[in-house]
Amino acid sequence: MAIDPRERSVVARIKVPTTHDAEDGVASGIRASLERLIAAGIDPARIAFVAHSTTQATNALLEGDLARVGILGLLDGSAPFARMQMRVEPFSPGERPFAPTSAFADAGDERAQLESIAILQRDRGIEALAVTRAFGVDRSAGERRAAEMARAFDLPATTGSDASSLYGLRARTRTAALNAALLPRMLRAARSTERAVRAAGILAPLMVMRSDGGVMSIEEIERRPLATLLSGPAAGIAGALLHENVSDAIFIEVGGTSSDCSVIRSGRAQMRPGRIGAYRVLLRTLDVRTLGIAGGSLVRMKAGGVDAVGPRSAHIAGYRYAAFCSPEELREARIVEGEILALHVPDGGEIAITPTCAANLLGDVPDGAFGRGNDEALRRAFALAGAVHGIAPEALARAILDRAIERIVPTIRALIAEYELDERLLELVGGGGAARAIVPHLARAMNLRLRIARDHEVISPVGVALALVRDSIERQIVDPSVEQLARLRREVSDRAIESGADPASIEVDISVDPIRNRVLATAGGAVGGAVAARAQVGNEECARIAAASLGVAVEALESVEVSEEMRGFRHAQKLRIVDTSGVVRLATPFSRLVRARVAEIERYAREGIEAVTRFGDVGRRLPDLYALRRGRISELRGFADAERIVALLSDELRGCDGNERVTLVFVRAERL
Repeated sequence: MAIDPRERSVVARIKVPTTHDAEDGVASGIRASLERLIAAGIDPARIAFVAHSTTQATNALLEGDLARVGILGLLDGSAPFARMQMRVEPFSPGERPFAPTSAFADAGDERAQLESIAILQRDRGIEALAVTRAFGVDRSAGERRAAEMARAFDLPATTGSDASSLYGLRARTRTAALNAALLPRMLRAARSTERAVRAAGILAPLMVMRSDGGVMSIEEIERRPLATLLSGPAAGIAGALLHENVSDAIFIEVGGTSSDCSVIRSGRAQMRPGRIGAYRVLLRTLDVRTLGIAGGSLVRMKAGGVDAVGPRSAHIAGYRYAAFCSPEELREARIVEGEILALHVPDGGEIAITPTCAANLLGDVPDGAFGRGNDEALRRAFALAGAVHGIAPEALARAILDRAIERIVPTIRALIAEYELDERLLELVGGGGAARAIVPHLARAMNLRLRIARDHEVISPVGVALALVRDSIERQIVDPSVEQLARLRREVSDRAIESGADPASIEVDISVDPIRNRVLATAGGAVGGAVAARAQVGNEECARIAAASLGVAVEALESVEVSEEMRGFRHAQKLRIVDTSGVVRLATPFSRLVRARVAEIERYAREGIEAVTRFGDVGRRLPDLYALRRGRISELRGFADAERIVALLSDELRGCDGNERVTLVFVRAERL
């Protein structure tokens, strides 16, 4: 997929079938795709960067295709409690158990560490190493040195501090061990992919999708391969956010086998702590609920009607879809005996009637749309099935879709409740090749607004191409000082730049959780070398985009001045900030909005915080604060001390002209 970042439009698309016998696996397909794109007229010199999402980490965990891992625990003294925390008990993240073996050495004795590494590699046959140490996030040099020694023996290695910056030795060690288990496979894949890109004559940076919806450089896989977990669904969500400007929605990406459901609230994808099986890992991932219902799900019948739909899919079971057959192929077809709703044809093949077929028959897939089937073949297939089962064709199609969405509706209801979504504004946004097979019927049944994403069949590669470089650091800090927060801001900015972000485009958000004493700093920016002026849209188009996001008429909006490169629109107490390229950058309720000179910003920040703070019988809660300057938005959330917010805001604006104007948006906490 070739994307023009200026227009955010698809320039060219190439599809290469999956092969299972190529020596370089996926890399061969990538090389073939790139060569065909270049042959179609894409100039390699104009390619700013290449990005891809991968299911390799997820597949490796599910299939148990993991390296044999050794854990090297660095000890300070005898440390019996630390020894216990640095052992990972066997567990099964997928089909096979994962049972890393452990060894220990004094943290200050490199000779002992080398001997332990040699024993793990020679005697226990490990293929990758995880180095861990108590409080390693505060003193990571020892972990890194031991990992470097292992790599000198051609042993892939990672560390606990690479895996996470959070305390919690047991969870950090488990995360590091899983990181190491993925290293050999992911390194081979990354290097073969990079060779494929270079062989195509492309010298641009190669990026990989992360589980949090951002991208990172290919080099980062050597430190954190686990960060690519769920990068497939993350790519689709990135496409919904950046290609569709979705503000408040449940995004449902429907393929042939499964559907991924996720929440977008106030223009942001929702995150959750990562879990693998029943075990916590120190990884932030998008909150994606995966269900075994999709466009290709097989239909099972019972006496009198449809019994169930899914989870097995037609293409996995070797069936073709009735929707994509010709009428001639079905001329002598007959219904297969048994519970699966399928047709047998004289050539020996079997053809399934799926939700995609049902949606086509009921008119949910319009002419010219992706996934549109052959009308005559569909009528013939449903007539045959209806006659055998005593159901009218349209009634059978509706029954199939009713059964299909039965398993999805509870998940959507749960997401609405968990995230307190306003159903009056909520959209169901469909993506994926089979979006029209499921999402229109689901939206009708739940009485929710429907949107099928542009380029829905390729929304994932579009999302990868448009995604920002992202990195985050989460630390446990009791009562963080301004200096600690400022240092954390610089550290996460540096990490995003190391991952390939353009320094001038970096935006940093800081969120404080005073109850758990956690600070989360997230930095995002455009891929270095790919920063280009996007096509500009006028005020009228910005207003139209804001109105669509708010679910109101353009005439109901009030325009608000916010910056030279962004436009503000409000309706009641809801705000939308749209940049001049037409992207919704901020979608939030708000309580106060102030535009002031940098020289006066501290006074206005204090006044706004005091005015919007929520008080109650058990204390107070400060508002969240967004600072808008030119084309950048900084976010400060969860603070318990107004002076720290003001100090961090001043640090952000240090060096700016005192007369430059900045907009502050204050959002009152919903509850204490």
